[in-house]
Amino acid sequence: METGAATTAKASSLRWKILRQALLRKPTDEQSAVGVKRITRKTTQGFNLIPTNLVQDPTNLTDATVCYTLPIDSAPKLYINQRVVDRAELSDFEICNQYNIDNTGLVCQWPSEEALAYFCLKNADMFRSKRVIELGAGYGLAGLVIAAVTDASEVVISDGNPQVVDYIQRNIDANSKAFGGTRVKAMMLHWEQTGNSNISSTFDLIVASDCTFFKDFHNGLAQIVKFLLKKVQPSEAIFFSPKRGDSLEKFLEKIKESNLCFSITENYDAEIWKHHNQLMNGDGSWPSYEKDHCYPLLVRIAL
Repeated sequence: METGAATTAKASSLRWKILRQALLRKPTDEQSAVGVKRITRKTTQGFNLIPTNLVQDPTNLTDATVCYTLPIDSAPKLYINQRVVDRAELSDFEICNQYNIDNTGLVCQWPSEEALAYFCLKNADMFRSKRVIELGAGYGLAGLVIAAVTDASEVVISDGNPQVVDYIQRNIDANSKAFGGTRVKAMMLHWEQTGNSNISSTFDLIVASDCTFFKDFHNGLAQIVKFLLKKVQPSEAIFFSPKRGDSLEKFLEKIKESNLCFSITENYDAEIWKHHNQLMNGDGSWPSYEKDHCYPLLVRIAL
């Protein structure tokens, strides 16, 4: 997102500092593990709400296809292509600097996205005949679930990173037979891209997961929500966001400043809440699990 010279310098300087450190010295395995745990909370685990299995392709060393078996009768399987190389490439940093974006969409399928997808699956009626957009979609699981099972009229799956949008388009193409009459498309969308009148006030529902972590992007995110929601009839944004320190709180301050209203729900689904409590009690499936950083709250935002 093009958020101004000061923000651009701050974000790009941080990215290149990280790259410089990576090039100058190779951290030990222990240092790497601690860094990942403390900074990104990246995990190969999750809430295990949607069964998955890896589709093997020995000829592809950088990408993998994961099959999601949606836990409702007669639902189609979804196939998500995603990166598996566990390192950042120089081109990733160059693209982040060029577009002033982060690279988290390529890192992994984040647990909050799985929780959002499951919530959409269990609340399919709210999307019927609606025009929906997913922001900061990463590989697009939630948007694809909405497209496959809810009879939405249109689903737009968006991200600000062109590399991520390429993956989204591949995943739309791979699952096109599952969408029925729902129109589905990928879109590259920066959160301060409010000059595109074609998408202004056109969406009934916005969905997003774990998009509030970076405070530099809070203002743009609040403004794009206000820009996209329909003004002439009821519309809302559904965010799944962990607290992550004061990041969510700071984002909601921007929501207030934008004259939007919001509500927060902690226990919004019995199955997700059950998995959360099991993890809090130390069931061992997600050793680094912490409520503040890992459990997504349901935030509903409206005009």
